[in-house]
Amino acid sequence: MAVTASSKSEKDKLRKDCAKSTDLPNELLKDKHVRYFKQMLSLLPEAFESHDSTRLTLLYFSLGALDLLGAIPDISDSRKKEMIKWIYSLQVKPDDISGYKRCGFYATDSLPNSVEVNYGHIAMTYVALCSLLILGDDLSGVDRDGIVYGLKSLQLDSGSFQCASFGTESDARFVYCASCISYMLQDWRGVDRTLATQFLLSCQSYEGGFGQNTGREAHGGSTFCSVAALKLMGTFDEVMCEERRQRVLSWCLRRQETGFNGRPNKPKDTCYSFWVGSCLKLLGGQDFINKEGNFAFLMTTQDRYMGGFSKWEGYLPDPLHSYFGLSGLYVVSGEVDIHPALNISMRAFRDYQSRCDVPISWD
Repeated sequence: MAVTASSKSEKDKLRKDCAKSTDLPNELLKDKHVRYFKQMLSLLPEAFESHDSTRLTLLYFSLGALDLLGAIPDISDSRKKEMIKWIYSLQVKPDDISGYKRCGFYATDSLPNSVEVNYGHIAMTYVALCSLLILGDDLSGVDRDGIVYGLKSLQLDSGSFQCASFGTESDARFVYCASCISYMLQDWRGVDRTLATQFLLSCQSYEGGFGQNTGREAHGGSTFCSVAALKLMGTFDEVMCEERRQRVLSWCLRRQETGFNGRPNKPKDTCYSFWVGSCLKLLGGQDFINKEGNFAFLMTTQDRYMGGFSKWEGYLPDPLHSYFGLSGLYVVSGEVDIHPALNISMRAFRDYQSRCDVPISWD
C-alpha cells in the first residue's frame, strides 16, 4: 500500500528522510555534480518555474560550477554559441524613450521585449558578463557605453546603487555588482568610486562586519560584497586602516564552526563557505581557516544520489547552494584557483585577460 503525506509537516519529514543519510561520502562526488549541473542547463524541474525571473542566474550557477569541475570542454562549440547568443538577446540597448536608463541585461526571454516590461537589472548584468567570460566570449557584443551610462543612472546620492532604474531597493549588493561590471569592462565612468567607497565604509558595523546598509546588522554576504567591491575599485588599501581590517577579519573568523554561518547565533549554511571563506582570502586570512572542518561540513550537505549541495544537511540540493558549495570548497582549499572577488574561475579570468585590449590585472 502506498504511503501518502497528508500534511505539510509529513511531506517535509519525508523529504528530509529521503535526502539525509548516515552513510555520508568523504569525497567530492565530481561526476555526480557534473551530471547535476548539465541537467540544470537542459531541463529544470517544475518547482523552478517560480525562478524564471532569475533564469540568467541559474545559467551562471550551472556554467560556473561546470567550469570549476573542469567540464566546460564537454559543452560543444555549437551549444556554447547558442548560449552566448541567448545571453546577448537579453541585452537592453539605448532607445529614444528612456535613453540609457534601461541599459544592461535582464533575466529571461519569457516576457515580451518591450520598453514597458524589460529593464536592465544590475545583478543580471553582472552574471551575464561572468557567463560570457566562462563561455570564452570576448565581450565584443556588449554595448559598453549603454551599460556604463546605465550604471551611472543607478547610483544614488548616498553612493549606493539601486538594481534597476524604476525605483528599487539599494544596498551593498548592488555596489558590488556595479564594481564587478566596471572591473570586467575596465571602464569606471559609471561609478563614482569616492561616493561608493564612503557608502561601504558607513556599512561597517560595531561588530566588525558589514551590513547591507548604514546601521544594519553585519552579515556574511554583505561583508563579502563590501570587501570585494573595495578591492575591485582599488580603494581598499587607502581607506581600510589596520584597525578596520582587524575588526572585519576577526568577525569573519568567528563565523566558522565547522562550516560557516552568516551571522552570530545562526546555523552554519553551505553558501557561507564561499561568502565568508572568499572574504577571508581577500583579507589575507585564509591560513586561519579550518579547512578540514569546512570540508567535513560540506560533505554533509552534498547529495550523494543526484549531485549538488543543499543549504543544510537533510535537505534537497538547489542550484544556488550547489554552486556556492563548490566555490566555497575550492576557494578555501585552493584546489581550484578562483578569482575571490569576481567569483569566476581564474581560468576564465586569465583567458579574458589574455585577449583584453585594456590591461586588466589581479594580484
